[in-house]
Amino acid sequence: MEQNTHELFSREEPVVVGSDRTFGWVMAAAFALITLFNGWHSGRLWPWTAVLAAMFAVVAASRPAALNPLNRAWTKLGLLLHKVTNPVLMGLIFYGTILPTGLVMRLSGKDALRLKRDARTESYWIRRTPGPAPETMRDQF
Repeated sequence: MEQNTHELFSREEPVVVGSDRTFGWVMAAAFALITLFNGWHSGRLWPWTAVLAAMFAVVAASRPAALNPLNRAWTKLGLLLHKVTNPVLMGLIFYGTILPTGLVMRLSGKDALRLKRDARTESYWIRRTPGPAPETMRDQF
């Protein structure tokens, strides 16, 4: 099957899932930050996110293996998001910056790489001024 993307998503190395304990602590910290932000801005969700943060912290400290299914699902969600967002962002960068820059340069007649052929010239060699003396390159450090 032919692939029409810039990146191969079928890799030989397997994706290594992080430890369940680390996943639990990271999720607890993330929900704690959401709790602080929501509570600071007079939100209504802070009790629920505080409970989630506490639950993740308790499970991460006592039985991290219980977080294994959530950890795997989170990793698969991350891989799926990578497959979707990476080509979209690369396309936005290309069509939003590189293509317009090239069109403006072409319309204004700029030739930054000096690729235009000139039949009158003998050579396309660019003469350079002599560089530093070879003695200055010894014992650089």
